[in-house]
Amino acid sequence: MTAQTALDIAEVTAAAPRRQRALRFPRSRKTIVGLVLLAIFVLLAVVGPLLAPHDPTATSADLLQGPSAAHLLGTTQSGQDVLSELLVGARGTVLIGFLAGLIASVLSVLIGVTAGYLGGLADDLLSLLTNVFLVVPGLPLLIVLAAYLPKSTGANPLVLALIIALTGWAWGARVLRAQTMSIRGRDYVAAARVAGERTSRIVFAEILPNLTAIVASSFVFTVLYAIGTYVALAFLGVVDPARWSWGGMLFWAQSQNAAQVGAWWWFLPPGLAIALLGTSLALLNFGLDEFINPRLRAAGLSRKAAKAAGVPRRVRFGLTPVRGGRR
Repeated sequence: MTAQTALDIAEVTAAAPRRQRALRFPRSRKTIVGLVLLAIFVLLAVVGPLLAPHDPTATSADLLQGPSAAHLLGTTQSGQDVLSELLVGARGTVLIGFLAGLIASVLSVLIGVTAGYLGGLADDLLSLLTNVFLVVPGLPLLIVLAAYLPKSTGANPLVLALIIALTGWAWGARVLRAQTMSIRGRDYVAAARVAGERTSRIVFAEILPNLTAIVASSFVFTVLYAIGTYVALAFLGVVDPARWSWGGMLFWAQSQNAAQVGAWWWFLPPGLAIALLGTSLALLNFGLDEFINPRLRAAGLSRKAAKAAGVPRRVRFGLTPVRGGRR
């Protein structure tokens, strides 16, 4: 091997990681913005009740006052501090959203991957169960289930998360079933089956690692669905209004005609918080889509980064962009 050849190999080896890093998931700007916003809301859910300047249930003589030095986001019709309600309500909204997303993702993986790998009668029965939950109207079912819960049980975050997850797992299970069916016929899965590996090991060691990005995307989407559903239930008064949440704040603002009397500081902060939290999860989901789908990777790169990665910014219709490299 000549010295020039060794230098060429070293140059290619050093350049390849740079091109790979340009395509990595965290380099997408929308993903970074989504992660930062989500981290802020998670931190707010953890320390928010500790930062609340007042007890959200405590009343005062300042009835329906706008933002001031004493109450930075104003007060409600009962003199309760809106900022304290917002900070305390963050924990319940984020906690139930993530709990419901986690439970629904576990159900999606168990049912979707099992149906896709086993096939046959098991696939037919599990697919039938998935289709039933796909066509059942989710919000009316949730309202009926939540209405029949005892008041003490209905205030439990785990119970609320289970109810919301009951209608949120079917979409992810359908996607995972389709992806598992495409993977189970590949050579390494067939080789593991011929070698006598157990079904559980094949599923968890051979198939599931290749579905990690899809499971993550399904989890983020399910969390977004769960937060929106919980806010809707709280706004409709199905969830105990005494449990502080952003949807509960909107419920009290609507019931006390805050919009009609011009008390924008009562309903605008929780509405903006819900919108920003949903935006952070949506941006994160877009970044995961770009990470999974090669067609979308060029969209997440700047012109300079796309050129360095060898991905064309404008791709002909029907052509999947592929990262270039020296040969």
